[in-house]
Amino acid sequence: MIKVNIISNNKVWYKYIKNPNNFLQKKIINFNKKFKKYKKNVIFLTLLLSGDSEIKKLNKKFRNKNNSTDVMSFPFYNKVEFKKKIKQDKEVYLGDIIININKIKNKNNKVKFRIEFIKLWIHGLAHLFGYDHKKDKDFYNMTNVEKKFLSFLN
Repeated sequence: MIKVNIISNNKVWYKYIKNPNNFLQKKIINFNKKFKKYKKNVIFLTLLLSGDSEIKKLNKKFRNKNNSTDVMSFPFYNKVEFKKKIKQDKEVYLGDIIININKIKNKNNKVKFRIEFIKLWIHGLAHLFGYDHKKDKDFYNMTNVEKKFLSFLN
């Protein structure tokens, strides 16, 4: 089961999603009903809802890139370490995701905005589980995982 701690220091988010915590928690309930792989574990992660300046600072600090981006993920473990940890412990901290509201398209349409937000969250979640998209093969695998994760939300 996945549990998410949501932090929002950027009040602009509430213009598009009245209560981001409730919105995402409902999605996570659906996700957990279908995500059976780690059903005996509790997997924690943190989601920070940010804007340009906050994510730009983090991108500079951790990736040495002086620009904002749409989503950043900070896995607590690499894929191999995570597999070992999940077998050993019932509760595992997966990592952190930061999503930038200023990079979400469709801000004029709240429904499309929410869809884009969920896609970014799922993209970040796939990274936390150790998936990457540096090579074509990895991109293909990660895209398939994202599609599978998105299907769990319906």
